[in-house]
Amino acid sequence: MPVYKLDEDSLVFPPPDLAEVDGLLAVGGDLSPERLLLAYSMGIFPWYHDGLPILWHSPNPRTVLDAGQAHIGRTIRKEMRRRGYQVRFDTAFDDVIDACAAAPRRGQNGSTWITSAMRDAYCTLHEMGYAHSAEAWLGDELVGGLYGVSLGHAFFGESMFTRATSAGKIAFVVLLEHLHAWDIDLIDCQMQTPLLASFGAQDWPRSRYLDALRKALQQPTRRGRWHACP
Repeated sequence: MPVYKLDEDSLVFPPPDLAEVDGLLAVGGDLSPERLLLAYSMGIFPWYHDGLPILWHSPNPRTVLDAGQAHIGRTIRKEMRRRGYQVRFDTAFDDVIDACAAAPRRGQNGSTWITSAMRDAYCTLHEMGYAHSAEAWLGDELVGGLYGVSLGHAFFGESMFTRATSAGKIAFVVLLEHLHAWDIDLIDCQMQTPLLASFGAQDWPRSRYLDALRKALQQPTRRGRWHACP
């Protein structure tokens, strides 16, 4: 399959089922809010490093978690009570994305795909009410969290960090519970990890994921600042 070259003047993507075996679909374009929202609505996301052109991906299979079917066991429930973290939404988005960028990742040798351009783009989506953060706090200290994008009844998880035991995981659990309560059950996790597998995330064929995404996008977007219930 060819890799498609995008330009900044045309707001368009090729069909995601034309992606290469590794998921790479297109190169170039920009990180404007309009292009990012179009990409997510088509099941495409950016993932690249400094020094490279923007790389757009649509992997097959796609790792998906149903918020209503997530495995949240007694062990994590006990941990949530014992650790005493307070989970908040959308109070420190910039700090969360900075912490995710700085978090060490196996195999990245100190580099991060959250470039300064990516940071600025997602902060803009946050200001527009499309990108959200879930944050674990211990007193006044931000100790864990994650961020992602919401469209319709789908949430596209991007990255997580943890500075204290289970803090990122607990923020994720609280977010999952709220998403399910809001009928946002389609959680796009992009690619599988042991943590996601422990919650019951499954690898879906791209076609199944795209069908589910189309249905989720028929529902209204919960746009604006989110609030976590106590």
